Amino acid sequence: MKSTKFQSFVVFAEMRTGSNFLEANLNAFDGINCHGEAFNPHFMGYPKSEPILGVDLKTRDADPKVLLAAIKANTARLSGFRYFHDHDPRVFDAIMDDESCAKIILTRNPVESYVSWKIAQETGQWKLTDVKAHKVAQAQFDPREFSAHMEALQAFQLTLLNRLQTSGQTAFYVAYEDLQSVEVMNGLAKFLGVDEALEALDRSLKKQNPSPVSAKVRNYDDMLKALAQLDRFDLTRTPNFEPRRGPVVPSYVAAAEASLIYLPLRSGPQAQVLRWMAELDGVTRSDLQTKMTQKDLRHWKRKHPGHRSFTVLRHPVQRAHDAFCRHILPVDKGAFVGLRKTMVRRYKMPLPENGPDESYDMNAHRAAFMAFLIFLKGNLSGQTAIRVDAAWCTQSQAVAGFGELCLPDRIIREADLGAELADLACAVGRDDAPMVQDAPPDQPFTLAQIYDDDIEALAADAYQRDYMMFGFSRWA
Repeated sequence: MKSTKFQSFVVFAEMRTGSNFLEANLNAFDGINCHGEAFNPHFMGYPKSEPILGVDLKTRDADPKVLLAAIKANTARLSGFRYFHDHDPRVFDAIMDDESCAKIILTRNPVESYVSWKIAQETGQWKLTDVKAHKVAQAQFDPREFSAHMEALQAFQLTLLNRLQTSGQTAFYVAYEDLQSVEVMNGLAKFLGVDEALEALDRSLKKQNPSPVSAKVRNYDDMLKALAQLDRFDLTRTPNFEPRRGPVVPSYVAAAEASLIYLPLRSGPQAQVLRWMAELDGVTRSDLQTKMTQKDLRHWKRKHPGHRSFTVLRHPVQRAHDAFCRHILPVDKGAFVGLRKTMVRRYKMPLPENGPDESYDMNAHRAAFMAFLIFLKGNLSGQTAIRVDAAWCTQSQAVAGFGELCLPDRIIREADLGAELADLACAVGRDDAPMVQDAPPDQPFTLAQIYDDDIEALAADAYQRDYMMFGFSRWA
């Protein structure tokens, strides 16, 4: 049903700001229809597209307000379009003066949008639906061109701000980083007056260039000098395109008696920690409290004053190898059989069809694991159609998810597990902590048997956020 709050909407954006992704998610609502770049002077809506609401290109060019009226008159759904600073200026005043036209303003770091635009020019690839079709290139930073780019963007944004202020209107602002939030998309729908909510985002479009800007520019040093050495645009941050994660309370494990609660990170040393917790209280693992609800967690915390919560980090390359050996390589219990088939078919991962057998040797294992690490880079960057599973998501994102409800008191590194757990036990009044057992070796081959500089480089590339956030160095 069409919104009763507005009669149309406009998304003010620019090239390479994520407007295609925003449009795809707006169109995921039954009551919303975004018609692309309806007033692009070079085409109508999309390259090679059909007429919009019965208005063809010739009619629009003769009088663009005919198309504007058709969009506003659409009674089936709330209709709108994307408008860039260089689109048909003949309709700009009419758009801004129309209070029944909702204004959405999409912004992005201008350095990133400029670099993305330059790469798209190099590759000819303006959209990406799957990493297997991804084209790679580096941008050449041109100081004069960027200066003109910045001036045009800033001038248009100031014009928008002034027109909104003087007409007493407000806009819904969306940053590029907000596009990964289904909650923001649902909030935008509420702003538009559409009584619907999405359960998940449309993932058909993928992030094309997920690396830091420093890796995407050939003359990066020259660019820094051109920007007067001022990192005003946060260029060196590591991008994060993973889906946000919730607190996953049912995975928490509370000790039988001690005031300790463990927040596990998948593909980490869970077995060692759970065994230690059981031995601490002289019970079996089945006596530990699991599968808690949020209500159970609150009750446990009230019942255990002075409690301590903790989680354990594992080196990214070891954790990736654990996930690979448990869930991707085998075909028996614990295997992600459906994902495995897709990885083989779509991403050409060299996995043994029926799982590892006598012919599967160390060289084959190394090749398969390296292919998995390459896949992980695209997967964690939002470039594949496969979910980012908790078994291999970044630990930084998982810990951030815990923070919605239960920030861990202590984040322990696996290498320090024995000393740290003993110290935690002392913190809750226990000086009889047992020894921590060694982790069982991965099967059919251990990481130590195949690890080298190439594997380390691939892991660091895939998990650059964890390496940066937690300061990981080489595994060995």
